[in-house]
Amino acid sequence: MQLSFKLDEIKVAAKYLLDHSNTSIIRIDGEMGAGKTTLIAEAIKLLGIKEAINSPTFSLVNSYKKNDKIFFHFDFYRLNHPDEALDFGLEEYLDSGNLCFLEWAERIIPNLPLKYDHFLIKNQNNGARIIEKIEINKS
Repeated sequence: MQLSFKLDEIKVAAKYLLDHSNTSIIRIDGEMGAGKTTLIAEAIKLLGIKEAINSPTFSLVNSYKKNDKIFFHFDFYRLNHPDEALDFGLEEYLDSGNLCFLEWAERIIPNLPLKYDHFLIKNQNNGARIIEKIEINKS
C-alpha cells in the first residue's frame, strides 16, 4: 500500500506513517532530499511535540518528550560502520519500547531488530512523493 503526496500535504503522509506502523521502530528510507526528516518531524508534531524538531545528522539522535512518552529520531548518514551505532547505545534505545524513527538505517542493517516497520519515500517527476510500506520477511 502506498500514498502519493506533495510536500504541502506532509501532514497526510505523516498520519499514513503513524497509522501503518505496528512496532515502536520505524525505518524510513529514501534518497537524499526525498523528505525523510520533514516526514519524521511532522509525525513527531502529530504526536504532540510543540518544540522545534531538528535533523539529528550531527548528534545522531534527538529525543523529544511528551508527558511520559519519549520519541527518538536517529540519522545514521554519517556512520562509516554499523558498529558505530552500538558505541552510543543503539540497542538500549531500540529495546526501550519508545518510538524510534530511523533515517539512513541501511547503514546499520546488522543491528536492526527482527521486527520493525519499513517505509520508502520516492521522488516523482511531478514534484510529488510516494510513501510505501515495505513488508519485511525475516526469519
